[in-house]
Amino acid sequence: MVACDHSMCGVVGIMGTPDAAREAFLALTTLQHRGQDAAGILSYDEMGFHQVRNIGLVESVFTRENMATLTGSCVIAHNRYSTAGRGDVSEVQPFVINFPFGLGMVHNGNIVNSVALETDLKKQRRRRMLTHSDTEILLNLLADELAKPMHGDGEMTFDHVCAAVEALCHRVNGSFSVLTLVADHGLVAFRDPYGIRPLAYGTKAVESGEAHMFASESVALDFCGYEFVRNLEPGEVVYIDKTGKVHSRVISNRGAGHCMFEWIYFASPESVIDQVPVYGARLELGKKLVQQVKAELDRRGLVADLVVPIPETSRIAAITLAEELGVPYREVLIKNRYIKRTFILDSQDKRQKAVNLKLSPVKSEIAGKRLLLVDDSIVRGTTSKKIIELVRRAGADKVYIVSTCPPIRKPCFYGIDFPSEGELIAAGLSREQIEKELQADAVIYQSLEGLQAAIADAQRPPADGIMVPFKPCMACLDGEYPTDVSSVGVSFSATRAAARTLKRQSEEKENR
Repeated sequence: MVACDHSMCGVVGIMGTPDAAREAFLALTTLQHRGQDAAGILSYDEMGFHQVRNIGLVESVFTRENMATLTGSCVIAHNRYSTAGRGDVSEVQPFVINFPFGLGMVHNGNIVNSVALETDLKKQRRRRMLTHSDTEILLNLLADELAKPMHGDGEMTFDHVCAAVEALCHRVNGSFSVLTLVADHGLVAFRDPYGIRPLAYGTKAVESGEAHMFASESVALDFCGYEFVRNLEPGEVVYIDKTGKVHSRVISNRGAGHCMFEWIYFASPESVIDQVPVYGARLELGKKLVQQVKAELDRRGLVADLVVPIPETSRIAAITLAEELGVPYREVLIKNRYIKRTFILDSQDKRQKAVNLKLSPVKSEIAGKRLLLVDDSIVRGTTSKKIIELVRRAGADKVYIVSTCPPIRKPCFYGIDFPSEGELIAAGLSREQIEKELQADAVIYQSLEGLQAAIADAQRPPADGIMVPFKPCMACLDGEYPTDVSSVGVSFSATRAAARTLKRQSEEKENR
């Protein structure tokens, strides 16, 4: 079995309100950008677990009728973005296991040693996985630890929870923000020791006292009326017990490694991740590009008539870049909002076809103009090349493309969908070769220093006022991985290729 999900998803956990399922639905809707493949909600009450999960967008998975079955004041929920696995309902989170206690789990991230962990669970613990998801592996690992003998009357204590999560952290290599519903006990949240994937926590007053909410992004808390309290620290465990008491402990903080791609592309602009507003970071990304763009255009004797964002993540940076350059800002690529985000489509052919449907050029504004296109990043180059072709057909005289992200040259093993170096246009080509490949008159990238400075300058002090400088994970840019990946590259790519084959075969069978 291939045990990998390669997922960059959205997770939600709510405890302490009879409206938990409805609020989870609303929260998933605000996190739809984090996963468009599938969605699920698991609730718990005195009658047991209740679950709804299926393939599709949030609004198509949940109905008035099936939402009525999700009773209880404790829920966990998940939006799935996958690039591997079978793609059927069996892969859709939340996952449930009956022993010990009864556990439900959702997970955002990617486990790079999942194959070795699955093999060990099978041989040493006699646990056989039923899916291709690394979340199921995490669930079994946690269950294995929680099943160990406890002191006292057998009631699960916070010390017991921490010991179980600490043991899991010692064995697991990768990124994980996890929410676990423990039947008759409460809700457990924990984050990997490097804090690679985000997890926010908030509270609000309700009739029964206080409700608690965890979510991948603070935008979900805001929308559901929860006051943002803080982000979980790297390696932190938070346990809300059945009385509503909050227990928290940092058990394995190995230093910061927050994924820079959250601010570049993935997160919603309304969110604040680890004290850095996403909107503010993107404004700063535009500002940090100004001198580079000026210098490169001057050096080559080039002039831009318009600054044009490639919808829609790059819009914020493009505005500040245009302001600082003194070049008019124009939105002349009109987005069809009914097309999926092309970056997270799982094949190059799908991405190429989607671009043609996704954007329509305003020919009357483009014809004869020298365009400075601004994109959040250039990963495979597929989308960039198609857009350059699009504006040239619309009559653009010159086309320059600016990336708010530095060149992506290394694979990501932590959940962003470029785990193969061969897929990355910047991995083996010089900038001149990239310009030729994209058919651009100029390609300008953000610098590593500019990216770091943009995130740092946007950082806001936490509630205690103590600023903790952190270096985001930029392994895909500089090859400095926060965890040891020396032995996983080849097997990881092979596993991913096998899993994608399974998914493609499943889709072909479904389409026949």
